[in-house]
Amino acid sequence: MAAPHAEPNALPAEIAVFPLSGALLLPEGRLPLNIFEPRYRAMTEDSLAAGRMFGMVQPDPAAPRGAAGPGLYRIGCLGRLTSFAETEDGRFLVTLTGMIRFRVAEELEMRRGYRRVRADYGAFQADLHPAAPPALDRPGLLAALRPFFKARGIEANWEAVEQTDDAALVTTLAMVCPFEVPEKQALLEAATPAERAAMLIALLQMGVHGTPSDDAPPRGRLS
Repeated sequence: MAAPHAEPNALPAEIAVFPLSGALLLPEGRLPLNIFEPRYRAMTEDSLAAGRMFGMVQPDPAAPRGAAGPGLYRIGCLGRLTSFAETEDGRFLVTLTGMIRFRVAEELEMRRGYRRVRADYGAFQADLHPAAPPALDRPGLLAALRPFFKARGIEANWEAVEQTDDAALVTTLAMVCPFEVPEKQALLEAATPAERAAMLIALLQMGVHGTPSDDAPPRGRLS
């Protein structure tokens, strides 16, 4: 799960952002996106023409709405488009690979209907050259993961899970598990990989006792 790396001085100061609740991008992670709204198709076209990068950031339900739309969390993740396909009906199917987190320093004037920010990467330089991850409590993670998936009706390829290395497993699970928006944001903002892994295990354990209502049980598959 190697991310495309860039030197700090090559990172764009002004970036487009895709505000999407529940969509978490982490450094080294890969996020598939089905882009169909005209403004985000325009954002993708512009990104392909200039560095192939844009940021993912979640709307903050506690922040006031502004002229450009919902208030945003202040921390997001810059990604690079590493795969791209266009469908016959005009949608873009892309994969965005996480590079480095950023802080929203300032929101800028919109361009072609999509939102843009000035990004501050200063606190997250370690994302570009991650050190070897600390030892993961893998038995503890799997012991929490199995009942969580069972409670949420998620099927998994357990052989693939077992074969995935520690860092990739934590990143993938943090991104794909159906946590609440603030929980996803907390995983993004975790100061260290070890803190993120510990938080992931805690969220899985708590999630077993806080399953969704019968009205709309999420179903999925991790393969």
